[in-house]
Amino acid sequence: MADPVALITGSARRIGAEIVRTLHANGMRVIIHYRNSGQEAQALADSLNTSRPDSAAILQADLDQPDQVRQLAQDALACFGRMDLLVNNASSFYPTPVDQADDADWDRLVHSNLRAPFILSQKLAGALRQQQGSIINIVDVYAEKPLQTHTLYCMAKAGLAMMTRSLARELGPDIRVNGVSPGPILWPEAGQMNQQEIQDATALKRCGTPQDIAQTVLWLGTQAPFVTGQILAVDGGRSLTLQGS
Repeated sequence: MADPVALITGSARRIGAEIVRTLHANGMRVIIHYRNSGQEAQALADSLNTSRPDSAAILQADLDQPDQVRQLAQDALACFGRMDLLVNNASSFYPTPVDQADDADWDRLVHSNLRAPFILSQKLAGALRQQQGSIINIVDVYAEKPLQTHTLYCMAKAGLAMMTRSLARELGPDIRVNGVSPGPILWPEAGQMNQQEIQDATALKRCGTPQDIAQTVLWLGTQAPFVTGQILAVDGGRSLTLQGS
């Protein structure tokens, strides 16, 4: 049988790239989605195809544009002719103080974090059903306990958490749908002032690694046949004490 196929959004760099490498190392063919990081996506695919020919492909799409998201789903199916795992990893993240947020912020944060995952799930459900496949949504600890000045982001991630649970009911028994909720893993590239405070607030008193998220995605996506509708916090115990930041 042909190797199973995974589409991972926002996967040219950072945590997404680690998810790609982990799934590929465990026998999957991978489709690397990117928005602007074309060189990084191509380099990652080239390295994977060197180790196993015709096992990685790249696709570009702006997830803020619904028509491009629908085209991404169509193109992803055309890459290898099947779909076994959808990982909705791509995410926009930045502050939106209530007196400054505008329509463009709504579009950027809600489309990438909520609408695009829904459209991809919708358009790929038929193919996933054929393979008894799985959907993994990358949520956030702030979906439950808000981050100061990030209302739109928190709203979108809270919607993604509910979408995870709702689709698990609607798409079962053929498709499992779960979420991974990272805590402090990689700091935002724009920086974050209270890094030590956040790290000290975890029960484990340290940050996690991208591999922690990737291994969780691998387990939920391929090794947990009786788990669906769950959102697993991979946060070092941060959510035990989180009261908003």
